[in-house]
Amino acid sequence: MDQKKVQELPKLNSTLKPPPPAQRVLELDELWSFVQSKANQCWVWIALCAVTRQIVAFVTGDRSEQTCKRLWRAVPWRYKRAICYSDFWKAYRLVIPSEQHQAVGKESGLTNHVERWNNTLRQRVGRFVRESLSFSKSQHMHDGCLALFVHRYNLDRARAILS
Repeated sequence: MDQKKVQELPKLNSTLKPPPPAQRVLELDELWSFVQSKANQCWVWIALCAVTRQIVAFVTGDRSEQTCKRLWRAVPWRYKRAICYSDFWKAYRLVIPSEQHQAVGKESGLTNHVERWNNTLRQRVGRFVRESLSFSKSQHMHDGCLALFVHRYNLDRARAILS
């Protein structure tokens, strides 16, 4: 992967098509991946707009409250008052303001889009497949590959929204 491409990526916020203010809903989730070996876990945390289906923020790290805080800080200001749906992972409850956050089960359907996005990532990028011979050898490459995919995905979604 060309590191220059990653460095030249615009801010993620510039790839977003904003939904009407009354329809700002985020779906939050995290997915497991690894770097170098399965013992070196790396969680990908995602905030997806339920209306546009675009990724509004993402971070990688462990599965701690601190990483959830990094995700929340990465959410653009225009989404900071959105209703947020997540699973029951305790970090969300500790970080997302309680008046905005609702923990829901998969059966509710309120996190279907972000769960589907996780599957799309795993289908399209070999290093995120659970049982694969493809994997990232460095955190830098892992993060760069994810950033390139998210930007491309968001731009494709923006074109679909305009069509």
